[in-house]
Amino acid sequence: MSFGFTTLGFGSGGGAGATPFDLTGFLVIAGGGSGGPYGGGGGAGGYRSSFNSENSGGTGSAETTLSLETNTEYTVTVGAGGSASAKNPGANSVLATVTSIGGGGGGTGFGDAEASDGGGNGGSGGGQCYGQGSVGSGTANQGNNGGSGSYSFWSFPSGGGGGASAVGANSSGSNSGSGGAGRASTISGTSVTRAGGGGGGTPNGGPYSGGSAGSGGSGGGGNGARGAATATSGTVNTGGGGGATGYNGSSYGTNGAGGSGLVIIKLPDGISASVGAGLTSTGTTGVVTFTAGTGVVTFS
Repeated sequence: MSFGFTTLGFGSGGGAGATPFDLTGFLVIAGGGSGGPYGGGGGAGGYRSSFNSENSGGTGSAETTLSLETNTEYTVTVGAGGSASAKNPGANSVLATVTSIGGGGGGTGFGDAEASDGGGNGGSGGGQCYGQGSVGSGTANQGNNGGSGSYSFWSFPSGGGGGASAVGANSSGSNSGSGGAGRASTISGTSVTRAGGGGGGTPNGGPYSGGSAGSGGSGGGGNGARGAATATSGTVNTGGGGGATGYNGSSYGTNGAGGSGLVIIKLPDGISASVGAGLTSTGTTGVVTFTAGTGVVTFS
């Protein structure tokens, strides 16, 4: 019986009538982390690819494709993005035995965390909050680290979140860092870039004189905000990190949520998918795209 994923991590079914086959390719992207409230950009969700020799995230090369069986249940999960209520990581995405790690939330200068908070670790790491704590670390072969900020009176710039193909940018002068770039895939038939990091936020107003906020990385990263403005969330189904917000001396802006993840598989000729309840998907042959939820898929 081939390995799939249930509550114990194995395929369910198989046995008589089960026929082995190899996927033509897969792309599994986790949910992006939220941007920090007054802090660093959110890290992109972990990025794993086996299609057409296209690289995974970070320094990872294309992975070996999955060997599956017909008449066997495999769990698919599309990770949600980290919510904008605080510094929140994205959720993991899963395809059988392949797990992509949710992006790390951006470091925050909000409330009690102000003196020590760093970027969260994840698929890609969250950006550092104006020199406090540390940058968030990315997961090997899935993403990159976040960028660093600077404890510089009275601009306090922060770092950008890491993206699938590039580290989040460090702050420069009074300006916060932009999110790291995402990575392109052609598994859906056209080249689409996903999993960009979120931009860092910058304070402005009152005693604060921050420069520009960081832009989101290509591939769905959200833009950071200046002062008490609202940051941009990561784009849905890209795993992009959320943009971070700023502060105006009396009010905080609203940080951006992380973008939800995505799972895409490409089936060989003669194989079709039956998608169970709980999953939102398109296609049953050729390219099958899962955009939300968790559930089981079987093949025939």
